[in-house]
Amino acid sequence: MSVEDFMRRVVEKNPGEVEFHQAVRDVVSSVMPIVQSTPRYYEAKILERLVEPERVLIFRVPWEDDGGQIHINRGIRVEMNSAIGPYKGGLRFHPTVYVGLLKFLAFEQVFKNSLTTLPMGGAKGGSDFNPKGKSNREVMRFCQSFMTELFRYIGPDTDVPAGDIGVGVREIGYLFGQYKRLKNEFTGVITGKGLNWGGSLIRPEATGYGAVYFAAEMLATRKESFKGKTVTVSGSGNVAQYTAEKVNELGGKVITLSDSDGTVLDMNGIDSEKLTWLMNLKNIRRGRISEYAEHFDGAEFLEGHRPWEVPCDVAFPSATHNEISAEDARALVKNGCFCVSEGANMPTTPEGVEVFLAAGILYGPGKAANAGGVAVSGLEMSQNALHINWPREEVDRRLREIMASIHTACVRHGKDGDFTNYVKGANIAGFIKVADAMIDQGLV
Repeated sequence: MSVEDFMRRVVEKNPGEVEFHQAVRDVVSSVMPIVQSTPRYYEAKILERLVEPERVLIFRVPWEDDGGQIHINRGIRVEMNSAIGPYKGGLRFHPTVYVGLLKFLAFEQVFKNSLTTLPMGGAKGGSDFNPKGKSNREVMRFCQSFMTELFRYIGPDTDVPAGDIGVGVREIGYLFGQYKRLKNEFTGVITGKGLNWGGSLIRPEATGYGAVYFAAEMLATRKESFKGKTVTVSGSGNVAQYTAEKVNELGGKVITLSDSDGTVLDMNGIDSEKLTWLMNLKNIRRGRISEYAEHFDGAEFLEGHRPWEVPCDVAFPSATHNEISAEDARALVKNGCFCVSEGANMPTTPEGVEVFLAAGILYGPGKAANAGGVAVSGLEMSQNALHINWPREEVDRRLREIMASIHTACVRHGKDGDFTNYVKGANIAGFIKVADAMIDQGLV
Protein backbone atom coordinates (compact mmCIF):
# COMPACT_ATOMS: atom_id res chain seq x y z
CA MET A 1 0.00 0.00 0.00
CA SER A 2 1.43 3.38 -1.02
CA VAL A 3 1.06 6.68 0.84
CA GLU A 4 -1.09 8.00 -2.02
CA ASP A 5 -3.43 5.00 -1.93
CA PHE A 6 -3.83 5.36 1.81
CA MET A 7 -4.44 9.11 1.61
CA ARG A 8 -7.01 8.64 -1.14
CA ARG A 9 -9.07 6.51 1.24
CA VAL A 10 -8.65 8.99 4.09
CA VAL A 11 -9.80 11.91 1.96
CA GLU A 12 -12.78 9.99 0.60
CA LYS A 13 -13.86 9.02 4.10
CA ASN A 14 -13.24 12.48 5.61
CA PRO A 15 -14.23 14.97 2.87
CA GLY A 16 -13.43 18.64 3.35
CA GLU A 17 -11.25 18.12 6.46
CA VAL A 18 -8.11 19.61 4.92
CA GLU A 19 -6.21 20.14 8.17
CA PHE A 20 -6.80 16.52 9.15
CA HIS A 21 -5.65 15.32 5.73
CA GLN A 22 -2.46 17.37 6.10
CA ALA A 23 -1.68 15.98 9.55
CA VAL A 24 -2.31 12.39 8.48
CA ARG A 25 -0.13 12.72 5.37
CA ASP A 26 2.69 14.14 7.46
CA VAL A 27 2.73 11.10 9.75
CA VAL A 28 1.97 8.43 7.16
CA SER A 29 4.75 9.65 4.85
CA SER A 30 7.24 9.02 7.65
CA VAL A 31 5.96 5.73 9.03
CA MET A 32 4.71 3.88 5.93
CA PRO A 33 8.10 2.18 5.29
CA ILE A 34 8.06 0.86 8.86
CA VAL A 35 4.47 -0.38 8.53
CA GLN A 36 5.27 -2.14 5.25
CA SER A 37 8.35 -3.82 6.68
CA THR A 38 6.71 -4.83 9.98
CA PRO A 39 4.08 -7.55 9.42
CA ARG A 40 2.42 -7.13 12.82
CA TYR A 41 1.69 -3.44 12.09
CA TYR A 42 0.44 -4.13 8.59
CA GLU A 43 -1.72 -7.13 9.48
CA ALA A 44 -3.25 -5.37 12.50
CA LYS A 45 -4.15 -2.39 10.25
CA ILE A 46 -2.61 0.00 12.76
CA LEU A 47 -2.64 2.99 10.41
CA GLU A 48 -6.27 2.48 9.47
CA ARG A 49 -7.18 2.33 13.15
CA LEU A 50 -5.04 5.32 14.10
CA VAL A 51 -6.78 7.69 11.69
CA GLU A 52 -10.25 6.70 12.92
CA PRO A 53 -11.17 8.40 16.23
CA GLU A 54 -12.23 6.06 18.99
CA ARG A 55 -15.10 8.44 19.69
CA VAL A 56 -16.41 11.81 18.48
CA LEU A 57 -18.92 13.60 20.70
CA ILE A 58 -21.03 16.42 19.24
CA PHE A 59 -23.58 18.29 21.32
CA ARG A 60 -25.47 21.57 21.43
CA VAL A 61 -24.55 24.27 23.93
CA PRO A 62 -27.43 26.66 24.67
CA TRP A 63 -26.70 29.77 26.72
CA GLU A 64 -28.19 33.15 27.50
CA ASP A 65 -26.39 36.48 27.13
CA ASP A 66 -26.64 39.43 29.51
CA GLY A 67 -29.50 40.88 27.49
CA GLY A 68 -31.60 37.75 27.83
CA GLN A 69 -31.02 36.58 24.25
CA ILE A 70 -30.58 32.83 23.72
CA HIS A 71 -27.63 31.53 21.68
CA ILE A 72 -26.81 28.03 20.44
CA ASN A 73 -23.25 26.84 19.86
CA ARG A 74 -21.84 23.44 18.99
CA GLY A 75 -19.66 21.50 21.40
CA ILE A 76 -17.26 18.80 20.20
CA ARG A 77 -14.84 16.36 21.80
CA VAL A 78 -12.68 14.10 19.61
CA GLU A 79 -11.30 11.21 21.66
CA MET A 80 -8.71 9.95 19.19
CA ASN A 81 -6.64 7.25 20.88
CA SER A 82 -6.26 5.90 24.42
CA ALA A 83 -3.69 3.14 23.85
CA ILE A 84 -1.09 4.55 26.24
CA GLY A 85 -3.28 6.40 28.73
CA PRO A 86 -6.45 8.43 29.31
CA TYR A 87 -7.36 10.89 26.57
CA LYS A 88 -5.48 14.19 27.00
CA GLY A 89 -5.79 17.38 24.98
CA GLY A 90 -7.09 20.91 25.08
CA LEU A 91 -10.41 22.63 24.56
CA ARG A 92 -10.52 25.43 21.99
CA PHE A 93 -13.22 28.13 21.91
CA HIS A 94 -13.00 29.91 18.57
CA PRO A 95 -15.33 30.57 15.61
CA THR A 96 -13.15 28.41 13.32
CA VAL A 97 -13.68 25.24 15.37
CA TYR A 98 -15.24 22.33 13.48
CA VAL A 99 -14.84 18.56 13.54
CA GLY A 100 -12.06 18.41 10.93
CA LEU A 101 -9.89 20.95 12.75
CA LEU A 102 -10.28 19.09 16.04
CA LYS A 103 -9.52 15.74 14.39
CA PHE A 104 -6.26 17.22 13.09
CA LEU A 105 -5.35 18.53 16.54
CA ALA A 106 -6.36 15.28 18.26
CA PHE A 107 -4.36 13.21 15.76
CA GLU A 108 -1.27 15.36 16.37
CA GLN A 109 -1.88 15.10 20.11
CA VAL A 110 -1.63 11.30 20.01
CA PHE A 111 1.98 11.43 18.82
CA LYS A 112 2.93 14.50 20.83
CA ASN A 113 1.73 12.85 24.04
CA SER A 114 3.53 9.65 23.12
CA LEU A 115 6.79 11.58 22.75
CA THR A 116 6.55 13.08 26.26
CA THR A 117 7.08 9.59 27.77
CA LEU A 118 4.05 10.24 30.02
CA PRO A 119 1.02 7.88 29.99
CA MET A 120 -1.43 10.02 28.00
CA GLY A 121 -3.64 9.31 25.02
CA GLY A 122 -4.72 11.95 22.51
CA ALA A 123 -7.87 14.06 22.27
CA LYS A 124 -9.04 17.57 21.43
CA GLY A 125 -12.28 19.45 21.81
CA GLY A 126 -13.99 22.79 21.92
CA SER A 127 -16.72 24.93 20.44
CA ASP A 128 -17.36 27.59 17.81
CA PHE A 129 -18.15 29.96 20.71
CA ASN A 130 -16.05 33.14 20.73
CA PRO A 131 -15.23 34.39 24.26
CA LYS A 132 -13.85 37.70 22.93
CA GLY A 133 -16.13 40.59 23.74
CA LYS A 134 -18.21 38.53 26.15
CA SER A 135 -18.71 39.47 29.79
CA ASN A 136 -17.46 37.20 32.55
CA ARG A 137 -21.04 36.17 33.30
CA GLU A 138 -21.70 35.28 29.67
CA VAL A 139 -18.53 33.20 29.52
CA MET A 140 -19.50 31.52 32.79
CA ARG A 141 -22.97 30.63 31.53
CA PHE A 142 -21.54 29.20 28.33
CA CYS A 143 -18.88 27.16 30.15
CA GLN A 144 -21.46 25.77 32.59
CA SER A 145 -23.73 24.73 29.72
CA PHE A 146 -20.78 23.18 27.84
CA MET A 147 -19.66 21.17 30.87
CA THR A 148 -23.21 20.06 31.70
CA GLU A 149 -22.99 17.82 28.64
CA LEU A 150 -19.26 17.06 28.52
CA PHE A 151 -18.98 15.91 32.16
CA ARG A 152 -20.58 12.56 31.29
CA TYR A 153 -17.61 11.58 29.12
CA ILE A 154 -14.56 12.84 31.03
CA GLY A 155 -12.74 11.96 34.25
CA PRO A 156 -9.24 11.72 35.76
CA ASP A 157 -8.77 8.19 34.40
CA THR A 158 -10.87 8.62 31.24
CA ASP A 159 -10.36 11.98 29.52
CA VAL A 160 -8.57 15.01 30.97
CA PRO A 161 -9.14 18.22 28.98
CA ALA A 162 -6.97 21.33 29.23
CA GLY A 163 -7.02 24.85 27.86
CA ASP A 164 -6.19 26.00 24.34
CA ILE A 165 -7.00 29.03 22.21
CA GLY A 166 -9.86 30.92 23.85
CA VAL A 167 -9.73 28.79 26.99
CA GLY A 168 -7.57 30.32 29.71
CA VAL A 169 -7.62 30.20 33.50
CA ARG A 170 -11.00 32.00 33.59
CA GLU A 171 -12.68 29.44 31.36
CA ILE A 172 -10.92 26.51 33.04
CA GLY A 173 -12.21 27.78 36.39
CA TYR A 174 -15.82 27.94 35.23
CA LEU A 175 -15.57 24.52 33.55
CA PHE A 176 -14.01 22.89 36.60
CA GLY A 177 -16.50 24.50 38.97
CA GLN A 178 -19.43 23.09 37.01
CA TYR A 179 -17.80 19.64 36.82
CA LYS A 180 -17.29 19.68 40.60
CA ARG A 181 -20.92 20.73 41.13
CA LEU A 182 -22.27 17.94 38.90
CA LYS A 183 -19.99 15.14 40.13
CA ASN A 184 -19.68 16.25 43.77
CA GLU A 185 -15.97 15.49 43.74
CA PHE A 186 -12.70 17.39 43.57
CA THR A 187 -10.49 15.49 41.13
CA GLY A 188 -7.81 16.36 38.61
CA VAL A 189 -10.19 16.13 35.67
CA ILE A 190 -8.98 19.35 34.00
CA THR A 191 -5.47 20.75 33.78
CA GLY A 192 -4.42 24.39 33.59
CA LYS A 193 -6.16 25.10 36.89
CA GLY A 194 -5.40 28.05 39.15
CA LEU A 195 -2.44 27.51 41.48
CA ASN A 196 -4.56 27.74 44.63
CA TRP A 197 -6.97 25.01 43.51
CA GLY A 198 -4.87 22.23 42.01
CA GLY A 199 -2.84 23.86 39.24
CA SER A 200 0.84 23.36 38.58
CA LEU A 201 3.62 25.90 38.58
CA ILE A 202 5.18 26.47 35.12
CA ARG A 203 1.97 25.39 33.33
CA PRO A 204 1.28 28.81 31.71
CA GLU A 205 4.92 29.03 30.64
CA ALA A 206 5.34 25.40 29.60
CA THR A 207 4.68 25.47 25.84
CA GLY A 208 6.87 28.51 25.24
CA TYR A 209 9.62 27.34 27.58
CA GLY A 210 9.51 23.86 26.05
CA ALA A 211 9.87 25.17 22.49
CA VAL A 212 12.96 27.10 23.56
CA TYR A 213 14.41 24.11 25.42
CA PHE A 214 13.91 21.98 22.30
CA ALA A 215 15.58 24.62 20.15
CA ALA A 216 18.48 24.74 22.61
CA GLU A 217 18.92 20.97 22.21
CA MET A 218 18.94 21.35 18.41
CA LEU A 219 21.43 24.22 18.56
CA ALA A 220 23.72 22.18 20.81
CA THR A 221 24.10 19.56 18.05
CA ARG A 222 25.95 22.28 16.10
CA LYS A 223 27.81 23.52 19.16
CA GLU A 224 25.65 26.64 19.22
CA SER A 225 23.55 28.35 21.91
CA PHE A 226 21.12 31.27 22.14
CA LYS A 227 23.81 33.70 23.23
CA GLY A 228 23.99 36.53 20.72
CA LYS A 229 21.30 35.05 18.46
CA THR A 230 18.64 37.22 16.82
CA VAL A 231 15.21 35.64 17.24
CA THR A 232 11.83 36.23 15.59
CA VAL A 233 8.61 35.09 17.28
CA SER A 234 5.09 35.18 15.85
CA GLY A 235 2.01 35.63 17.98
CA SER A 236 1.71 37.61 21.19
CA GLY A 237 -0.32 35.27 23.36
CA ASN A 238 0.73 32.86 26.05
CA VAL A 239 3.13 30.75 23.95
CA ALA A 240 4.84 33.72 22.29
CA GLN A 241 5.20 35.63 25.54
CA TYR A 242 6.94 32.85 27.41
CA THR A 243 9.03 31.90 24.40
CA ALA A 244 10.37 35.47 24.43
CA GLU A 245 10.92 35.33 28.19
CA LYS A 246 13.00 32.15 28.02
CA VAL A 247 14.99 33.31 24.95
CA ASN A 248 15.92 36.47 26.85
CA GLU A 249 16.95 34.37 29.85
CA LEU A 250 19.23 32.23 27.65
CA GLY A 251 20.93 35.22 26.05
CA GLY A 252 19.06 35.65 22.76
CA LYS A 253 17.45 38.83 21.44
CA VAL A 254 13.79 38.69 20.41
CA ILE A 255 12.97 41.35 17.81
CA THR A 256 9.39 40.52 16.71
CA LEU A 257 5.97 39.62 18.04
CA SER A 258 2.70 39.74 16.12
CA ASP A 259 -1.07 39.48 16.09
CA SER A 260 -3.68 39.29 13.34
CA ASP A 261 -3.15 42.98 12.50
CA GLY A 262 0.57 42.69 11.78
CA THR A 263 4.05 42.48 13.28
CA VAL A 264 5.95 44.72 15.66
CA LEU A 265 9.70 44.95 14.91
CA ASP A 266 12.08 46.18 17.61
CA MET A 267 15.71 45.86 16.57
CA ASN A 268 16.76 46.97 20.06
CA GLY A 269 15.23 43.77 21.40
CA ILE A 270 12.05 43.05 23.35
CA ASP A 271 13.76 42.82 26.73
CA SER A 272 12.19 41.80 30.04
CA GLU A 273 10.92 45.29 30.84
CA LYS A 274 9.26 45.67 27.44
CA LEU A 275 7.89 42.13 27.64
CA THR A 276 6.27 42.89 31.01
CA TRP A 277 4.57 45.92 29.45
CA LEU A 278 3.40 43.80 26.51
CA MET A 279 2.02 41.08 28.79
CA ASN A 280 -0.07 43.72 30.52
CA LEU A 281 -1.23 45.02 27.14
CA LYS A 282 -2.32 41.61 25.86
CA ASN A 283 -3.41 39.82 29.02
CA ILE A 284 -5.03 42.61 31.06
CA ARG A 285 -5.94 45.44 28.70
CA ARG A 286 -6.67 43.10 25.74
CA GLY A 287 -4.95 45.60 23.43
CA ARG A 288 -3.41 45.24 19.98
CA ILE A 289 0.28 44.68 19.22
CA SER A 290 0.46 47.96 17.25
CA GLU A 291 0.33 49.84 20.58
CA TYR A 292 3.82 48.51 21.35
CA ALA A 293 5.30 50.49 18.46
CA GLU A 294 3.51 53.61 19.65
CA HIS A 295 4.89 53.20 23.17
CA PHE A 296 8.56 52.29 22.58
CA ASP A 297 11.01 54.42 20.59
CA GLY A 298 12.78 52.60 17.76
CA ALA A 299 10.01 50.03 17.29
CA GLU A 300 7.92 49.91 14.12
CA PHE A 301 4.64 48.25 13.22
CA LEU A 302 4.51 46.24 9.99
CA GLU A 303 0.80 46.27 9.25
CA GLY A 304 -0.51 43.14 7.57
CA HIS A 305 2.90 41.42 7.68
CA ARG A 306 4.14 38.31 9.45
CA PRO A 307 7.65 38.20 10.94
CA TRP A 308 9.13 35.83 8.38
CA GLU A 309 10.65 38.44 6.06
CA VAL A 310 12.79 39.79 8.94
CA PRO A 311 16.40 38.45 9.01
CA CYS A 312 17.08 36.25 12.04
CA ASP A 313 19.05 33.28 13.33
CA VAL A 314 16.20 31.42 15.03
CA ALA A 315 12.44 31.57 14.40
CA PHE A 316 9.54 30.49 16.61
CA PRO A 317 6.19 30.31 14.76
CA SER A 318 3.85 30.51 17.75
CA ALA A 319 0.58 31.92 16.40
CA THR A 320 -1.52 29.48 14.38
CA HIS A 321 -1.50 26.63 11.87
CA ASN A 322 -0.16 27.14 8.33
CA GLU A 323 1.29 30.57 9.05
CA ILE A 324 4.56 29.81 7.21
CA SER A 325 4.14 29.20 3.48
CA ALA A 326 6.83 27.97 1.09
CA GLU A 327 7.53 31.60 0.17
CA ASP A 328 7.89 32.51 3.85
CA ALA A 329 10.18 29.53 4.43
CA ARG A 330 12.40 30.53 1.50
CA ALA A 331 12.58 34.08 2.87
CA LEU A 332 13.64 32.80 6.28
CA VAL A 333 16.38 30.59 4.85
CA LYS A 334 17.59 33.31 2.47
CA ASN A 335 17.83 35.81 5.34
CA GLY A 336 20.02 33.54 7.45
CA CYS A 337 17.61 31.62 9.67
CA PHE A 338 19.11 28.22 10.48
CA CYS A 339 16.80 27.02 13.28
CA VAL A 340 12.99 26.86 13.46
CA SER A 341 11.17 25.56 16.53
CA GLU A 342 7.38 25.40 16.27
CA GLY A 343 5.43 26.74 19.24
CA ALA A 344 2.08 26.44 17.43
CA ASN A 345 0.45 23.31 16.03
CA MET A 346 1.40 22.68 12.38
CA PRO A 347 2.31 26.34 11.67
CA THR A 348 4.30 25.44 8.55
CA THR A 349 2.61 24.26 5.36
CA PRO A 350 3.86 20.98 3.82
CA GLU A 351 5.56 23.00 1.07
CA GLY A 352 7.29 25.14 3.69
CA VAL A 353 8.49 22.05 5.55
CA GLU A 354 10.04 20.77 2.31
CA VAL A 355 11.94 24.06 1.95
CA PHE A 356 13.35 23.73 5.47
CA LEU A 357 14.35 20.09 5.01
CA ALA A 358 15.95 20.75 1.61
CA ALA A 359 17.95 23.61 3.11
CA GLY A 360 19.23 21.35 5.89
CA ILE A 361 18.35 23.73 8.69
CA LEU A 362 17.41 22.68 12.21
CA TYR A 363 13.65 22.27 12.03
CA GLY A 364 11.64 21.16 15.08
CA PRO A 365 8.04 20.23 14.18
CA GLY A 366 5.25 21.14 16.57
CA LYS A 367 4.49 17.62 17.79
CA ALA A 368 8.00 17.58 19.27
CA ALA A 369 8.90 21.22 19.87
CA ASN A 370 5.65 22.37 21.51
CA ALA A 371 5.04 19.25 23.59
CA GLY A 372 6.07 21.12 26.74
CA GLY A 373 2.53 22.30 27.39
CA VAL A 374 0.98 18.87 27.50
CA ALA A 375 4.03 17.54 29.32
CA VAL A 376 3.42 19.88 32.25
CA SER A 377 -0.30 19.11 32.02
CA GLY A 378 0.73 15.50 32.58
CA LEU A 379 2.84 16.58 35.54
CA GLU A 380 -0.19 18.46 36.89
CA MET A 381 -2.17 15.21 36.65
CA SER A 382 0.55 13.45 38.65
CA GLN A 383 0.56 16.13 41.33
CA ASN A 384 -3.25 15.99 41.58
CA ALA A 385 -3.19 12.20 41.93
CA LEU A 386 -0.64 12.48 44.76
CA HIS A 387 -2.36 15.53 46.30
CA ILE A 388 0.89 17.47 46.36
CA ASN A 389 2.45 20.48 44.64
CA TRP A 390 6.02 20.44 43.36
CA PRO A 391 8.07 23.66 43.59
CA ARG A 392 8.73 25.71 40.47
CA GLU A 393 12.30 24.45 40.15
CA GLU A 394 11.18 20.81 40.24
CA VAL A 395 8.56 21.26 37.50
CA ASP A 396 10.97 23.25 35.33
CA ARG A 397 13.66 20.60 35.77
CA ARG A 398 11.24 17.84 34.75
CA LEU A 399 10.06 19.91 31.75
CA ARG A 400 13.60 20.39 30.51
CA GLU A 401 14.36 16.69 30.96
CA ILE A 402 11.24 15.74 28.98
CA MET A 403 12.15 18.10 26.12
CA ALA A 404 15.68 16.68 26.09
CA SER A 405 14.30 13.12 25.96
CA ILE A 406 11.99 14.08 23.07
CA HIS A 407 14.99 15.50 21.22
CA THR A 408 16.96 12.31 21.84
CA ALA A 409 14.11 10.18 20.46
CA CYS A 410 13.84 12.38 17.37
CA VAL A 411 17.55 12.08 16.70
CA ARG A 412 17.49 8.31 17.23
CA HIS A 413 14.82 7.79 14.58
CA GLY A 414 15.58 10.72 12.29
CA LYS A 415 19.36 10.94 11.99
CA ASP A 416 20.75 10.38 8.51
CA GLY A 417 24.48 10.97 8.37
CA ASP A 418 25.19 14.45 9.70
CA PHE A 419 21.61 15.61 9.23
CA THR A 420 18.65 14.93 11.53
CA ASN A 421 15.19 14.95 10.01
CA TYR A 422 13.24 15.87 13.13
CA VAL A 423 9.92 15.45 11.28
CA LYS A 424 10.66 11.83 10.47
CA GLY A 425 12.19 11.21 13.89
CA ALA A 426 9.22 12.62 15.82
CA ASN A 427 6.66 10.77 13.74
CA ILE A 428 8.39 7.41 13.99
CA ALA A 429 9.19 7.67 17.70
CA GLY A 430 5.63 8.66 18.54
CA PHE A 431 4.11 6.03 16.27
CA ILE A 432 6.05 3.00 17.48
CA LYS A 433 5.04 3.45 21.12
CA VAL A 434 1.35 3.84 20.29
CA ALA A 435 1.33 1.05 17.69
CA ASP A 436 2.98 -1.45 20.03
CA ALA A 437 0.48 -0.61 22.79
CA MET A 438 -2.44 -1.09 20.37
CA ILE A 439 -1.15 -4.53 19.37
CA ASP A 440 -0.63 -5.54 23.02
CA GLN A 441 -4.26 -4.63 23.82
CA GLY A 442 -5.83 -6.58 20.96
CA LEU A 443 -8.43 -5.54 18.44
CA VAL A 444 -10.25 -2.79 20.35
